[in-house]
Amino acid sequence: MKVAILTSKSQWFVPYARELAENLKCPLYFSHKYFVESYEIVFILSYHSIIPKEFLDTNKHNIVIHASSLPKGKGWSPMFWQVLEGKSEITFSLFEADCGIDSGDIYLQDMLRLKGGELYDELRELQARMCQKMCLEFLDKYPNIESKKQVGEESFYQKRTKDSSELDITKSLESQFNLLRIVSNEEFPAFFYKDGKKFIIKIYDSSCGS
Repeated sequence: MKVAILTSKSQWFVPYARELAENLKCPLYFSHKYFVESYEIVFILSYHSIIPKEFLDTNKHNIVIHASSLPKGKGWSPMFWQVLEGKSEITFSLFEADCGIDSGDIYLQDMLRLKGGELYDELRELQARMCQKMCLEFLDKYPNIESKKQVGEESFYQKRTKDSSELDITKSLESQFNLLRIVSNEEFPAFFYKDGKKFIIKIYDSSCGS
């Protein structure tokens, strides 16, 4: 069974993609343009380029994992949006990629349960481990695994930007704690404006030794 992994270069998921590729003893690609042969299964994980239909047709299965209970929560950063909404249970969906937006048939769903105090780095770690787990589960059940059509009303999350990390100084920290949980201290830290100046806030969990 020929398996490959496709992810975006210089993304947070790269170390986990390498780990999974080593585990599966399969090639890891950083662009669909680098493929020179077809595969039975391609896991497309944290990949941020548009994939043409011609590439999808080349492989038997093109598998994507999305951190929402599809068809709800399509689009960008679904796990972070749900953390911001105060959810403690995040459904992950493993599905067949097609030319639509997160619209393919679903093979597997699993639940990530949060304690409520996880910050950005821990959330990413949990997200990555869930993706690895679901890929291995898919392979373990393949080819005796059935898909199902997405059912229900769809919804979409917008793309988050650095401006999405802005705090409102007229509100309490408690009311904005979930926003603080999903900011990256290095890439898109929390910030606020006061008297025409921009102030940056970084958050750490002291129990983790920071």
